[in-house]
Amino acid sequence: MQNLIKPDQKSPSAASTQAKEDRHFVTALARGLELLACFRSGDKALGNLELAERCKLPKSTVSRLTYTLTKTGHLDYVPSMGKYRLGSATLALGSAMLARLDVRQLARPLMQELADFSQGMVSLGMRDRLSMIYVENCRSQTALTLSLDIGSRIPLASTAMGRAYLAAVKADERHEILELIRQADEVQWSAVQEGIQQSLDEYDQLTCCTSFGSWQKDVNAIAVAFYLGNGMAPVSVNCGGPAFSLSPDFLLNEVRPRLLELVQRLRIALGNTN
Repeated sequence: MQNLIKPDQKSPSAASTQAKEDRHFVTALARGLELLACFRSGDKALGNLELAERCKLPKSTVSRLTYTLTKTGHLDYVPSMGKYRLGSATLALGSAMLARLDVRQLARPLMQELADFSQGMVSLGMRDRLSMIYVENCRSQTALTLSLDIGSRIPLASTAMGRAYLAAVKADERHEILELIRQADEVQWSAVQEGIQQSLDEYDQLTCCTSFGSWQKDVNAIAVAFYLGNGMAPVSVNCGGPAFSLSPDFLLNEVRPRLLELVQRLRIALGNTN
């Protein structure tokens, strides 16, 4: 059994304080990047007030940031709405990142094969703070699946994809992430901690994590995470869909062996057999 939090683990808030005191840390740059990260896949445009609420920054600060980011092309101002949307400079950064992920091209045919077999949805995700972001997605053509696509965010703590990521990373990084989760919602932390611990235990036994109604009561999923190599962070592959068509028994007995084989084939193709 893996322990969640070490008693002497330094909290991320202390680390954040050190970062702010570090003379090399540029607070304005960090705030600008935080503001860009506030945009979600379903957001057409956001105003300064919405951004201030999401960033937890004063509206006056957000106004200066949006003005600057508009000048640099990272945001576009929409006069008819009085709001901002992501600009071409930001989209170029995202496109460059996706283009660098060779695993997407390698994984897509294998993911589609598994999606067709399971009649569900198979997705590849990377972590962004307390979320997992889909970077590749394949759906079955013969069944109803979730309305999620590339760029969609799902919670790290309650999904199979996020829990698999937590199981794959080194203990120190896991403890830091878990402390951030606790700080984000201390009221629900006890229940969240219990669910994650169960996932870590089952990862030891099954080499995958599950989420049977933990994220959404009518959604079931399993996931496996692995390192890409070359110093890159882990990615997670999940298979999931509506609970009425993807039962826990089917996912664990029929889908899990195929998901594990998919990940192993990707590791070999990437030259990462560790």
